[in-house]
Amino acid sequence: MPGAEAAQSEWLRSEGGDVRIVADSAGDDGTIPAILDIRLKPGWKTYWLEPGASGITPQVTVDAGAGISLSGLRFPPPRTFDDGVVRYTGYDQSVAFPLALKREKPGDLMLEASVFLGICKDICIPVQGKLTLALPQNGVENPLDGARIKAAIAALPEKPSDDFKLASASFDPAAKRLRVALTVPANAGGATPDLFLAGPPGYGFGKPEKITNVDGQVTAEVPVRVSSKGGALKSGAVLLLARIGGRSMETPLAFD
Repeated sequence: MPGAEAAQSEWLRSEGGDVRIVADSAGDDGTIPAILDIRLKPGWKTYWLEPGASGITPQVTVDAGAGISLSGLRFPPPRTFDDGVVRYTGYDQSVAFPLALKREKPGDLMLEASVFLGICKDICIPVQGKLTLALPQNGVENPLDGARIKAAIAALPEKPSDDFKLASASFDPAAKRLRVALTVPANAGGATPDLFLAGPPGYGFGKPEKITNVDGQVTAEVPVRVSSKGGALKSGAVLLLARIGGRSMETPLAFD
């Protein structure tokens, strides 16, 4: 099917910004390229996967009975915001989060999705509601939305590669410190990367410390906040996103 076909939900409106879902035509395997499209008003922000102590992780669920499944929500590289009191990660410009949707049956379908996220300025306003989106078997032509979906997917972090990857990771539960080593692109010079981490419920991650870059080999330590109900921090349960020199990469941490 033509890649320019796309469909839109209505906007879910709030004081700080508006939210909708845009979807492209399904591929031969039933996969539906789609985005959660967030249009922020000036001065407002929204959150990344790990929002910080006072933020809200964006969440989307779909009615599986409608014949459409959702297997994940992905995020472009965020920014860190720190006003001296609160530190969090997110976005201060309009942003789109790719959704992994899939058709589970043929025919004209109606996507019904529940959305919950925070949009913040001086205070954080939870945005919650339902979005519906008609997905005809043959799609609906909209070249601009099709291009926006492609741009959102292109903005996602890359997979690990020979010149940009995790070298090692370890967690010291007694010291509550996470230690990571990365190989970063040679053209980054001696710059140090921005590091973002997200883990299971009960865990939070402080500002990375002791970051060094020696000949493209980066090391860093990250303080870990563990709640009394946090449980063990297992290998593979933490996602690392690193950004340096115009490139970004994400990978789960396999602990030594």
